[in-house]
Amino acid sequence: MSTQHPTTPSHFDVIIIGSGPGGEGAAMGLTKAGFSVAIIERESRVGGGCTHWGTIPSKALRHAVSRIIEFNKNPLYSKNTTTLHSTFSQILGHAQTVVSKQTRMRQGFYDRNSCPIIAGEASFVDKHTIRVRNHDGSHDTYTADKFVIATGSRPYQPKDVDFTHQRIYDSDSVLRLQHDPRHIIIYGAGVIGSEYASIFRGLGVKVDLINTRQRLLEFLDNEISDSLSYHLWNNGVLIRNGETYSKIEGTEDGVILHLESGKKMKADCLLYANGRTGNTDRLNLEVVGLTPDSRGQLSVDQNYCTEADNIYAVGDVIGYPSLASAAYDQGRFVAQAIATGQAQGQLIDHIPTGIYTIPEISSVGKTEQQLTAEKVPYEVGRAQFKHLARAQIAGTDVGSLKILFHRESKEILGIHCFGERASEIIHIGQAIMEQKNGGNSIDYFVNTTFNYPTMAEAYRVAALNGLNRLF
Repeated sequence: MSTQHPTTPSHFDVIIIGSGPGGEGAAMGLTKAGFSVAIIERESRVGGGCTHWGTIPSKALRHAVSRIIEFNKNPLYSKNTTTLHSTFSQILGHAQTVVSKQTRMRQGFYDRNSCPIIAGEASFVDKHTIRVRNHDGSHDTYTADKFVIATGSRPYQPKDVDFTHQRIYDSDSVLRLQHDPRHIIIYGAGVIGSEYASIFRGLGVKVDLINTRQRLLEFLDNEISDSLSYHLWNNGVLIRNGETYSKIEGTEDGVILHLESGKKMKADCLLYANGRTGNTDRLNLEVVGLTPDSRGQLSVDQNYCTEADNIYAVGDVIGYPSLASAAYDQGRFVAQAIATGQAQGQLIDHIPTGIYTIPEISSVGKTEQQLTAEKVPYEVGRAQFKHLARAQIAGTDVGSLKILFHRESKEILGIHCFGERASEIIHIGQAIMEQKNGGNSIDYFVNTTFNYPTMAEAYRVAALNGLNRLF
């Protein structure tokens, strides 16, 4: 029996699979351009992994933990004896409040633009036909001239790890954690692993962070990576670098991690956070001649078109940079490509990283290691947060801003920030880096009057510090 709504047509100009940032960007661009568009979403609510399992809940958790740490450290609030305690399961409630607000807002976008949402799981029948498995098990068929795959990604699950065990989690299932662990092992020290190490340690949970590489977040500037390592270490996180597991053993009351190096570790639970996979395995892509790579990702051209000429793809499912911010832009660009035959926009060269550890990290452009390898004559300008009045007032005096610029042209080549609000602070520098025709110059920060006291003032301090090194 069909559950297709009687008012939902069966043919559309474009059908978009997935309502995360990429799908939303594409849907809004196309509906505003006058196309008939439908979104297929297999979950009961719109927003995708970004809203429900990734960016939004994890950043809401981080914010709550940061405020708890701030309260307990600030003598104004904590009268020496009283400390604020909260558990992971308690602060999940705060995250769910934010998720609900985001979901309602995003649902409103589709309602206002008359874009129907078809609830169910999609798989291709042929290049113009898609089959949707409804939540009650029935099926409906829809046709479209063009399709956009925006199905996102999920945590990678190796076959030899039992994720059905009640104490073994990935970054999705950890958001359903009910018990309150006193000790957690986090396997994988990438962005997600490092963020959750900060969150759990901030709640007083004993954390062992297993890094499969030789240093934390190797893509970062070494000084920033070292700063994060120091602050995690200083807060009591045990980091083991260059380790891989041989076996992850679930027990009745916890997990035992066996490492290839012969070490063994035991904890109440384990969070496996080592890699992600594109959600393409259930789309039946072989019938349209598409083959994802080993990570479940699809390759696209500059218009985000796959090897099938009427099927496009955006977001995590096409790989780098796998950021919600970039997926929104890719969605807009694919809408332009479908509407006009050519994407007018393209992703900027300098996409900032935002890593929501405690403290936060953000960077844009080249690292010192890259510039040294390329033999670029650069200089460094630094500002320590502890010297800024705003940081002293707010008690956020851990951190620094580093500007790398060309000795001769004074062009800004890279900016690296560590500390509270780093992901906001980075955008001022990014805006100057993007300027053309000589507008990208460190002199801007010296010649411009910044508000005082602000965190943004770090740019003026760092610029003066760096220019003083020139001779």
